[in-house]
Amino acid sequence: MEEIEESFPDIREAVRRLCAGFPGAYWQALDRERAYPTAFVEALTEAGFLAVLIPEAYGGSGLGLQAATAVLEEIHRSGCNGGACHAQMYTMGTLLKHGSDAQKQMYLPRIASGDLRLQAFGVTEPGAGTDTTRIRTFARREGDRYIVNGQKIWISRAEHSDLMVLLCRTTAREACAKPSDGMSVLLVDMRKAVGNGLTIRPIRTMLNHATTELFFDDLEVPAENLIGEEGKGFRYILSGMNAERILIASECIGDGHFFIDRASAYARERNVFGRPIGENQGVQFPIARAYVQLAAAAGMVDRAARMFDAGQAGGTEANMAKMLASEASWYAADMCVQTHGGFGFAEEYDIERKFRETRLYQVAPISTNLILSHVATHVLDLPKSF
Repeated sequence: MEEIEESFPDIREAVRRLCAGFPGAYWQALDRERAYPTAFVEALTEAGFLAVLIPEAYGGSGLGLQAATAVLEEIHRSGCNGGACHAQMYTMGTLLKHGSDAQKQMYLPRIASGDLRLQAFGVTEPGAGTDTTRIRTFARREGDRYIVNGQKIWISRAEHSDLMVLLCRTTAREACAKPSDGMSVLLVDMRKAVGNGLTIRPIRTMLNHATTELFFDDLEVPAENLIGEEGKGFRYILSGMNAERILIASECIGDGHFFIDRASAYARERNVFGRPIGENQGVQFPIARAYVQLAAAAGMVDRAARMFDAGQAGGTEANMAKMLASEASWYAADMCVQTHGGFGFAEEYDIERKFRETRLYQVAPISTNLILSHVATHVLDLPKSF
């Protein structure tokens, strides 16, 4: 298949070689047991792929988001799933950009080496959803510690992370000049917190994503674990959210290629009525359309990543990249199942697993409707609907 020239070819080839050791059977077994891909995450860590964004001074590669998108795209194109560990790439940015020198020296080298896992990002709450300014989890300062009470939901990998970036209120919303004021970021040591004020409750979903609900009941967090200034946490996590959307968009691009690769191969090999089904335009055209849509989405992902690496304000581009990529991958997923017919539903073909996994990104980390609302009000100057 003729391809557009790839960025970071050496990184991509190294990721492909690593992923070849984790074939579909590995993921199928984990899926059946709802188990975490520990061996896969350890292999990525050992190869340095999860430390791509950490500066060399702290033991990382010191590369940009464009390199990180190449890593995640290839993971997904290979049939693997970066959802088990991608959070380390974007949550780490909050610590790197806004943490103190002491915090960075304490944590970043150990995150880069794999001694510590920073996989949990505690933002969403049952009563707030995407309206982050309405979170109610509250951290009350008492001397040299914060006392945290509240609840979070849809917090992935909490059971498989040593540290969590937690967004909470330190001033009530009603007492703030702006709704986005009064929120702070704490770095929570999950190893000490569980059973001492933090309860983790797994949530079973249609895919193996290790997502949970968290309950805070007078959890004590040292005041020295405050990242940046108290009350300014909302803007600290915004850049992390943009990075998250771009990185997940790159995963969608990888998923889309997975489906197109599988569908094309099957259409060439599968014979019905004495000829390959790929000769039929009714089969050809959906595959071709999937490729066109994916190529266009990939261009937007690349643009958003370049803007992020250049330090430009690219929230709109990050949102558009996530929307276009998620929709392109979902179209490709549906097309791939249709091309395979009944075999698309068989576990051994791996199509149905990836089908379920890529459906998530129509909803997370932000829904398509919220992206459209953002573009309507921030770009087109239309009146707000809420």
